Amino acid sequence: MTLVVTSEFELNRVAAPALPLAPEIYNRPYQDQLNNVLRLYFNRVDAILAELQATETINTISFTVYTVATLPSAVTLGAGTRAFVSDANATTFASVVAGGGSNQLPVYSDGTNWRIG
Repeated sequence: MTLVVTSEFELNRVAAPALPLAPEIYNRPYQDQLNNVLRLYFNRVDAILAELQATETINTISFTVYTVATLPSAVTLGAGTRAFVSDANATTFASVVAGGGSNQLPVYSDGTNWRIG
């Protein structure tokens, strides 16, 4: 089972900022240490974002499409099992699915019957 994850954000626009050198009026070693910590942080953020850009698809969910008549037994597969049908005659949530229609929708097993949802 895989799930496709996409982002509305433009990850390639995030880059580590150019951090300024500490002015002489401050404690320069402390300011330089702070800048180094921030630089390391932003470099890590850049690396994570680059990895996310390279891995656009993390997982996808793909169901076999059944007709109601070809669904496996709801009893055998057990409660909580999900499937997808292409010929349901109704769309009422949680009603027992029946074939003969043209509705394409997900179904789930309650342990006895396949129900719409």
